[in-house]
Amino acid sequence: MTAATQLSVLAVDDEAPALDELVFLLQADDRVGSVDVASDATAALRKLRDHDYDVLMLDVRMPRLDGLELARLLLRFSDPPSVVFVTAYDEHALEAFEVRASDYLLKPPSADRLAETLDRICESKAANRSVPDDLSMIPVDTGGTTRLIDRSDIAWVEAQGDYVRLHTVSGANYLVRLTISLLADRWDDHGFARIHRGYLVSIRHITEISTEAGTSTVRIGRTELPVARRHTRELRDRLVRAARRGGLR
Repeated sequence: MTAATQLSVLAVDDEAPALDELVFLLQADDRVGSVDVASDATAALRKLRDHDYDVLMLDVRMPRLDGLELARLLLRFSDPPSVVFVTAYDEHALEAFEVRASDYLLKPPSADRLAETLDRICESKAANRSVPDDLSMIPVDTGGTTRLIDRSDIAWVEAQGDYVRLHTVSGANYLVRLTISLLADRWDDHGFARIHRGYLVSIRHITEISTEAGTSTVRIGRTELPVARRHTRELRDRLVRAARRGGLR
């Protein structure tokens, strides 16, 4: 891997010996170009606001702001780093994947286990770089056969970590190694809107938008999806503009 494609990593742990060991393992891997450190989540958040990192290696239990809370804050970022939890506790794994973590490692991670994690992250980033700029057709694997799914056949997209699940108008769905941030960026000019950190929808397939007790939802066929408050006004405006152009059925 060339220097241009090496990973930049921020490692966060309030226990110095554990942090030093993790940094040692990361620096020994030739896919890692740089390693920055923080001794708590608050310091890490400051670094994340000032610098772009490919990977965040994060302890769970830390004073004040813990690792899970930091990961939830990162969901608000337009292009967050891949989050990997490195912890002595196995009971937080479910919560970790609910905040879109790429992996969950138990302390002390072995060099081989860490290498597996970095492999997956590198593969995901390479896949994102290799897709066509317009993403008008998405290749999906179905039982050993590769099919091309036309963007116009996709009703909505669901984020699942470093993957997305494409939900088509016909009701079929496909898991693809792409990020929802990438699709939101490439498809914004093609009638798709980000309505939530976990959802991207085709505006022309929305049949209803409603608000009750301050909470908004959209309906696509039989599926109801939440709309984050910060996206509600923009979505309504786009629906109105599309309706005026005859873009809604």
